[in-house]
Amino acid sequence: MQPFDCDVLVVGGGPAGSTAAALLADKGHRVTLLEKARHPRFHIGESLLPANLGIFERLGVADAVRGIGMEKRGAEFVSPWHSHHQTFEFADAWDKSMPQAYQVRRSEFDQILIRNAASKGATVIEGCRVTAVDTGTAGDGVTVVARHDDGREQRWRARFLVDASGRDTLMANRQRWKMRNPKHNSSAIYGHFSGARRLQGKDEGHITIFWFEHGWFWFIPLRDGITSVGATVWPYFLKRRDKPLDRFFLETIALCPALAERLQDAELVNRVEATGNYSYLSRHSHGDDYLLLGDAFAFIDPVFSSGVMLAMQSAVCGAETVDTILRDPHRRARALARFDRMIRHGPRQFSWFIYRITSPTMRELFMGPRNVLRMREALLSVLAGDIYRATPITPSLYAFKALYYLLALIHLPRSITAWRQRRINIRPLEDGEASGGA
Repeated sequence: MQPFDCDVLVVGGGPAGSTAAALLADKGHRVTLLEKARHPRFHIGESLLPANLGIFERLGVADAVRGIGMEKRGAEFVSPWHSHHQTFEFADAWDKSMPQAYQVRRSEFDQILIRNAASKGATVIEGCRVTAVDTGTAGDGVTVVARHDDGREQRWRARFLVDASGRDTLMANRQRWKMRNPKHNSSAIYGHFSGARRLQGKDEGHITIFWFEHGWFWFIPLRDGITSVGATVWPYFLKRRDKPLDRFFLETIALCPALAERLQDAELVNRVEATGNYSYLSRHSHGDDYLLLGDAFAFIDPVFSSGVMLAMQSAVCGAETVDTILRDPHRRARALARFDRMIRHGPRQFSWFIYRITSPTMRELFMGPRNVLRMREALLSVLAGDIYRATPITPSLYAFKALYYLLALIHLPRSITAWRQRRINIRPLEDGEASGGA
């Protein structure tokens, strides 16, 4: 066997990869991080959760993130089927110690994280795309080939590979593990606006979720006066596009009067983007000498802004797993089994709500929350991302779910109609239909 060039090779310099690289380098491992782009680069997903803040402290980037972030104290839900708006504040969650998060420009946020990984001792190489991976048997390590921007190819031998390649899903594609989420399917259109009308005072940084007939919108205010707006829609809706994407996006906004009013005097300041096949998962989370983090493993609908939190939490657990394996190979199986349970736990906790977020029953519960049996506090803990610690929210969440099923049963005809319509809405598009020509 040829000598190893590094202990850990991390593919991807987003939140998951940069977090894992920083933690592993801090533990004394030789870490190389390969990122296909060059920071700063644009990325969607600007809304963070309170559960992120502890990881920022651990990484030593809390002050830097605070410096670029807009304070986010809660979320507002707006429904065209209700006469009022509903606001939730993280300070009212079960654990009162996490009252806020941040809205951030991902270009700035991701750059802070990847530069922090370098400062911890990781070798960071940008503009370098992985083209081939060769995995052997357990303990043999991996061989990775990548191409630099200038066309030069380079080869690395590593004891362990961390796949944090995001939606590129490097290993899931290579191993043919990636599959559409059978319970959810959506597409997204998004852009940035200046001059949007925001909430006032301490609520200015709230994320707002607008329901509409074909899905839902996000409205995320950023510190520099820009507001990120996006529509997460059913695949059939994007398929019907027959005009330029920016015009289609503005016409989609017009279908939601409450959002259109807030954007009445706003100006679109960047190119509108679209992506399809939005929700997916991998059958497996790891191999003998590699594991998958964050979006490289699964991506779920972003209605609860869980993406960055799930990515970074998976990186924390992933770094502990890799450190255990490298220091004590005999604990490999147990460490990987624990990692698998953890990385599945987060998406599973959010998914129950995501699969039902557009149902009439769930809308009613969100728009008229009650704190009977502390159900509202438990729900807010989920919205804050506080799902990994040993907090006693489980009985209250079970009560909330029982109430959901009871109300769905009481309104059975409506529930059956909504269920049938959702089955139609999540139907995968045929080849060539993904974005109506996007």
